[in-house]
Amino acid sequence: MKPAAFQYHRAHSVAQAVDLLAELGEDAKIIAGGQSLVAMMNFRLARPTSLIDVSGITDLRYVDRDQTLTIGALTTHYDIERTFKPVLSEGYAVISDAMQWVGHLPIRTRGTIGGSIAHADATAEWCLLTVLLDAEIVVASTRGERTIAASEFFFGLYTTALEYDEMIVAVRFPRPAPHAVLTEYAQRHGDFAVVAVAADLDVTDGEVVSGRVALGGVSPIPIVSATARAFLDSAGPMTVDLAERCATDTVSALEFDEVDAPGGTDYLRGLTHHLLVTALLRAAAHESVAA
Repeated sequence: MKPAAFQYHRAHSVAQAVDLLAELGEDAKIIAGGQSLVAMMNFRLARPTSLIDVSGITDLRYVDRDQTLTIGALTTHYDIERTFKPVLSEGYAVISDAMQWVGHLPIRTRGTIGGSIAHADATAEWCLLTVLLDAEIVVASTRGERTIAASEFFFGLYTTALEYDEMIVAVRFPRPAPHAVLTEYAQRHGDFAVVAVAADLDVTDGEVVSGRVALGGVSPIPIVSATARAFLDSAGPMTVDLAERCATDTVSALEFDEVDAPGGTDYLRGLTHHLLVTALLRAAAHESVAA
């Protein structure tokens, strides 16, 4: 199929982009890499009357490590996977490691982190990373900038806290995560994940002091498991038995949608359990690699 008719605009700065958003109204959309939006337009799932191309705003393609880690919204998945990998290797390796799960190479070279987060797919790697690591989403409009906690950003399928006249300009990660891992399962390499699991542990002298687990594909939005967080508080050495018990408790607390669950709820529960055990053991061992 072909997209519905639209007007094309090209913005050369954030100020110009947000001016256009305010002027063109609620039916205008930002486009950067276009890896999500164009596909939705081709299937008529999205019908913007205007597209504002921001791909030429090079100021939004960067990684900055100061007191926090800040990544510009137009930084591509491939930038994170390769170009900025050395910058992220100490403390934030989970972010660059996770990029190999994102689609195929052509998608990673064009797709942007801002676009992925704005698209808000519950299994998207960037969405999962932001909620796992307590990230802040920085957005801009003609009213100025504001920050939105990742925990408050995702409302549901393809729905976020973004106002119609706002665009994402950066993502801030407040703290390193040296013991964090993201893993997932897709039916074919490059497909959207069926389930994605990420774990971030605080490990001192070989013992888990605290931890967070983020899950994608088990809810309309990526979630942080309160059950896992409570279980991992002062949990001690991460053993296979401990990981199994944490996964069992965590999965038992989940409610899967019987209608939407591919393979059935028992399959999803078993898959989530397996991925969580894998993520916990690798995070404790500091092995931020794909399964």
